[in-house]
Amino acid sequence: MNPERSTLLNKRKIFNDPVYGFITIPDESIFDIIEHPYFQRLRRIMQLGLTHLVYPGALHTRFHHSLGAMYLMGKAIGTLRMKGISISKEEEQGALLAILLHDIGHGPFSHTLEGRMVNGLSHERLSLLFMQELHTQQIADLNMAMDIFKGIHPTRFLHQLVSSQLDVDRMDFLKRDSFYTGVSEGVINTERIIDMLNVDNQGLVVEAKGIYSIENFIVARRLMYWQVYLHKTVIAAEKMLTRLLERARWLSAKGENLFMTPALSVFLKHDLTEKEFTGDPEFLKNFALLDDLDVFTSVKVWTTHPDTILAFLSKGLVMRNIFRIELQNTPFDPEIIRRIREKVAETSQIPFELSDYLVYTDIISNKAYNPYTDDIRILQKNGEVVEIKEASEQLSVAILSEMVTKYYLCYPKNLFSGDPAS
Repeated sequence: MNPERSTLLNKRKIFNDPVYGFITIPDESIFDIIEHPYFQRLRRIMQLGLTHLVYPGALHTRFHHSLGAMYLMGKAIGTLRMKGISISKEEEQGALLAILLHDIGHGPFSHTLEGRMVNGLSHERLSLLFMQELHTQQIADLNMAMDIFKGIHPTRFLHQLVSSQLDVDRMDFLKRDSFYTGVSEGVINTERIIDMLNVDNQGLVVEAKGIYSIENFIVARRLMYWQVYLHKTVIAAEKMLTRLLERARWLSAKGENLFMTPALSVFLKHDLTEKEFTGDPEFLKNFALLDDLDVFTSVKVWTTHPDTILAFLSKGLVMRNIFRIELQNTPFDPEIIRRIREKVAETSQIPFELSDYLVYTDIISNKAYNPYTDDIRILQKNGEVVEIKEASEQLSVAILSEMVTKYYLCYPKNLFSGDPAS
């Protein structure tokens, strides 16, 4: 057998995915990307952060999601080609690589710690930095993938398949997250949605007979956000983790001897800005070593640390003693917050000014559909293209487009025997 053909066949691996079945790696350069340590790190980044503390099955990873999104991208390109849409082999390869790598920049626990390891640096920006580095290392030619990812490639619908209000990223995470959490309200028919895709004037459209699947997609997204992604107990756990790491960073800056894995220590001992991070290639290499295991291993050790606040928060996460959280539609009374902080300070025997490590209030907000960004457009039978809010008869897109905002108040539940505000 030709050695080159043997190598190619050896790289056509198959993954058995619980959501879609068998996923075949379509190209040897894609295999090389998947095998690279930067991508393999995604096996150690949980897709839903701390959501497994509420839904025990939610232990799937960014690795799962990235492969699933690539699979759906391949299906979408195949569907569009069958409908006469011209997509070159190079564009197909670029789109597959763009979606495969769209989340490679996620840090530990995904969105939970977004912008925390490097101040304000988004995972999208980090993903692009990783793509640039993989291109520099000649693992694959990623020029077209980066152009599609950034939305500057002339074939606009390819970027929309990567990032829009109806992209394969959202299709996969809704279906996959629903599967692993067991929240059936998030189930969507990805096959039907993809079969109904088409292109008009270089923009993605949905054929009219697929409108009910799109309506279900929008409603499922709304339900999943409030039942899973913004579940109040998940919010409380995420806030505990972020405040815990802030305390660890403060202690480290004061010279406290804290156990940390080497990868985590780089980002807790340096309060990095994006400019500092991008100015030194060593920081990207260190970020490529950082994952959930670094954080949680350190948190587990900190449960016995002499610092009361650090140990209390660490024990709470390790033992799943999550803070109580209250939600309401209006801001919480500052006087109530002050009284709770006083009680927490008294019960925990810490100064009042440190009680904000254990008591916090903030807002969460979401809207299922944003008509002011990249609209979902419907291709009607007469050839006219209209926005979904005009085409939908069953769905009040106006209502789903409204921002829903809730205020929350978090505090330790085991420090109070009655109403903490009384």
